[in-house]
Amino acid sequence: MLGFQRIVIAQNERGLHLYDRRLAAILEPGVYRWFDPLRRHEVQRYDLSVAEFDHPWLDVLLRTEPALVARHFQVVETGEHQVGLIYKNGRLAGVLPPATRQAYWRGPVEVKVELLDIGSDYALSRAHAALLARPSATLAKTLNGFTLAAEVEDQHIGLLLVDGELVRTLPPGLHAFWRFNRSVKVETVDLRLQTVEVSGQEILTKDKVSLRVNLSAVYRIADPVKARGDLGNIAEYLYRTLQFGLRQAIGTQPLDGLLGDKDQLDRVVRNYVAERVEPHGLALETVGIKDVILPGEMKDILNQVVTAEKAAQANVIRRREEVAATRSLLNTAKLMEENPILLRLKELEALEKVVDKVERLTVFGGLDGVLRDTVRIDLPTH
Repeated sequence: MLGFQRIVIAQNERGLHLYDRRLAAILEPGVYRWFDPLRRHEVQRYDLSVAEFDHPWLDVLLRTEPALVARHFQVVETGEHQVGLIYKNGRLAGVLPPATRQAYWRGPVEVKVELLDIGSDYALSRAHAALLARPSATLAKTLNGFTLAAEVEDQHIGLLLVDGELVRTLPPGLHAFWRFNRSVKVETVDLRLQTVEVSGQEILTKDKVSLRVNLSAVYRIADPVKARGDLGNIAEYLYRTLQFGLRQAIGTQPLDGLLGDKDQLDRVVRNYVAERVEPHGLALETVGIKDVILPGEMKDILNQVVTAEKAAQANVIRRREEVAATRSLLNTAKLMEENPILLRLKELEALEKVVDKVERLTVFGGLDGVLRDTVRIDLPTH
């Protein structure tokens, strides 16, 4: 009808009824009519499936219409050091930041807010961390970077830094922290055995021979807090210390000493390095020289020395064997001199060897003639 205004509020809606731009009522589902030829009535509709009530007049309504607000809204306020976990119909749906006021419609969406004090304890519980560190796509849109999640792997340790200060260590597992009012950072440290290679080091020995040396070391971080506090770069510090230890060990010994006892060289380097890294939270497990590379001309000289040494050893062995053989012959001659039967046996052995060398043998005078005229062993006279 002319001059009348008809308003329908659906079952899932509420309406703010404004008269002359002042709140007159909050309309529940139903049909409403006004005679309004001058258009002084206005209705703002809200869908209750969206529980949040965001309106610039909220503070005014709380002050001027507290009863009306209490009937239709649930108002939640967080302090400066509080956050609110928003549950809708029993499911975590968002986070309310500190110093925030939020109104929710009382309706089909049941809203509960769990207030948490983060003034001193800013770590999330294990249950909350599991929900907020790996949120669903819908929940992730509402978090807006409010939390920091860090996963510390097995055989690692986490270092929690708050506003640049190392606060505590974190065991393996999932951890999450509120980022409100503070800067939070987590560093992870590997506690397993690690290796460092020091390769291609050109070093002069005590007798001025240039060597190229490769070294390998195995270490672990025994005290992560001490190591981080004392050392800016752990791997670089250890590398430099190994390098200096290797140069000092080689530079103070002649070439023969180095090549003669490499295990001693390993011990010298290890003792040098361990003395300097262990006070800083590092534990040196093993140190080993992998390669000692000589220059070409020095390698040829050493090969000649080794060849000469081996030849001399061969000569000594040869002479020793010759002396032993001569001594054996002398002993045999003495036995034959003292025993005629043994002499006869030696003559027969000689005859057997002679017969093997000829195709035909003519015998005169029987076997005695063969023995007497063909083979005869004369013993030396004294």
